[in-house]
Amino acid sequence: MRWIRFEENETASFGLVEGETVESVTGSPFDRWEKTGIKRPMAAVRLLPPVMPRTFYACGLNYGGHLKEVAIATGTPMKAPTTPDIGYRATNALIAHGETIVIPRDAGEKVQYEGELVVVIGKKAKHLTVENALSCVFGYTIGNDVSERSWQGKDRTFWRAKNTDTFKPMGPWIETDVDLDALVTTVRLNGKAMIEFPTNAMLFGVATYLATMTRYLTLHPGDVVWMGTDGDPANIKHGDIVEVEISGIGVLRNPVRRES
Repeated sequence: MRWIRFEENETASFGLVEGETVESVTGSPFDRWEKTGIKRPMAAVRLLPPVMPRTFYACGLNYGGHLKEVAIATGTPMKAPTTPDIGYRATNALIAHGETIVIPRDAGEKVQYEGELVVVIGKKAKHLTVENALSCVFGYTIGNDVSERSWQGKDRTFWRAKNTDTFKPMGPWIETDVDLDALVTTVRLNGKAMIEFPTNAMLFGVATYLATMTRYLTLHPGDVVWMGTDGDPANIKHGDIVEVEISGIGVLRNPVRRES
């Protein structure tokens, strides 16, 4: 199933995607829901982020290629984490597929994309094991972890570098039928493929992260976990269009504008 969240009569509603058609539902995919029989073209609805999470988690340094690039950029030895590393992001930064990434006027030139798999939690979970961790997963969507690198080096909590308004595009929908090992992530800038990598080639996989996290905290329906990125991202600028495609899930596309 593909679930979207969209604006209907000035309120947020969920719907099911079938081809290029959206059918509205009552209720929530995380609770009880029913189809309404009301269908409309996908192009006719205004998409919202597919979920507004209670808690927004983000994995750090979870791919070997990205670790190498960070080491080169910072002039430090490459050092892989020995345990899963989790951080937090702010929901104010979330925008939907098609909405504009806005770079603040005082940001530096090194504003970059990071294409990421996003895990959407479907049920309350605590004390999971690696073997049963995926049982709490509702589905997967796509994220673009936009980052302002000069701020990232200065701000201890990444409050601007990662959490500026519009810096977290997510969508276009939640896909519930996913084979993690079959996924490939491709990032395109103005139509040109910049990075491509096997999505599941993580240092610590989804199950390992969820099992580690739930030793200490409770995951709730609608929480999201962004799983990190690979490779060396490029700078984005005013007028660009960034696409993050994960095969089997879809394409997240967003234009870029710098404040004047």
